[in-house]
Amino acid sequence: MDDHDDLLKDPTPKVHGSATVQDCTFGRFVVIGERVVMRDVTVGNYSYFERHGEAIYTDVGRFCSIAANVRINALEHPMERVTTHKVTYRPNEFFRFHGIDYEFRDRRRSKRVTIGHDVWIGHGAVVMPGVTIGTGAVVGANAVVTRDVDPYTIVAGMPAKPLRTRFEKAIIDRLLALAWWDWPDERLHAAIADMQTLDIEDFLDKWEVAGG
Repeated sequence: MDDHDDLLKDPTPKVHGSATVQDCTFGRFVVIGERVVMRDVTVGNYSYFERHGEAIYTDVGRFCSIAANVRINALEHPMERVTTHKVTYRPNEFFRFHGIDYEFRDRRRSKRVTIGHDVWIGHGAVVMPGVTIGTGAVVGANAVVTRDVDPYTIVAGMPAKPLRTRFEKAIIDRLLALAWWDWPDERLHAAIADMQTLDIEDFLDKWEVAGG
């Protein structure tokens, strides 16, 4: 047993009994809430999805907060075809002797969503296919994210547009270099009180010297 095991609660991922998950990989302390639906999703340590969310073909980093009713990698329909209905890409649901359109499914899979670390996605937001949301970003409630979001940038609206950054560029660069989300548990445990009480520059000054 490691010396710091007594600092930790049970790190086993917690998936609500009403959630539906398929081909997913969850890190330590991950929580998947009520009636969340996920397929082909990876979720990093300490991240959580609140109730009624959906995600497909997505990679989520560590310490991400995904609010209720968020839709990540919203389903794409083939607008270039004679119909956008699923009768052309899942005809097997209606007709014998017709299979799934695997070419279209592969097209969907190729447009994975990537979400960095420490990202907060607000209630009811929608993230469209192929989008990358940078580390530290914040997505406002009910936003529709159609383009990549830079690290530590706050976006909102339909379509989502940048409002401001959480910190000035020099601070953002230092945070990205510190990469506290990759710290071992014992260092993270030791830093929590400073996360709660120190302003951002004082925190960086102390923990950069500590060798993050």
